[in-house]
Amino acid sequence: MPDRPAVLFVCLGNICRSPLAEAAMRAEASRAGLDLLVDSAGTGHWHVGKAPDRRAQAVAARNGIDISGYRARQVVREDFLHFTHVVALDHDNLARLLALRPAGAGAEVSLLLDHVPGRAGEAVADPYYGEAAGFDTTWADVTAGARGLVARLSGVL
Repeated sequence: MPDRPAVLFVCLGNICRSPLAEAAMRAEASRAGLDLLVDSAGTGHWHVGKAPDRRAQAVAARNGIDISGYRARQVVREDFLHFTHVVALDHDNLARLLALRPAGAGAEVSLLLDHVPGRAGEAVADPYYGEAAGFDTTWADVTAGARGLVARLSGVL
């Protein structure tokens, strides 16, 4: 396990929700002065090596963050040994992560919105097949989740 909190956000393809969650977490941790490692991955392999969806890049840019340099990767079993928290963006990916997690791995596995008061058990909707406006909703959700997780990791909650 790492010597500081390490958070991995996971969605299906790692080009929409999880890179936005990674960006939001980096921003929230920086504001809070919290030193942590942040990354994102997908359970699927289709987009490995590709940049985030252009609509995800646009919503991040509107919020002052450049994610154009991020590249998709697929989650691997070793991630459960290198990260203290593996955070799924929806129930299907949570189930895939729980099935992939090696026995005895110390990483805490959760849904992102479990870290938002009153939203435990909710999924972040996948904006990929919708209109660009769906990415604004996703940004609001991942930002709320990042704030909640940073508060928890900072000992505020």
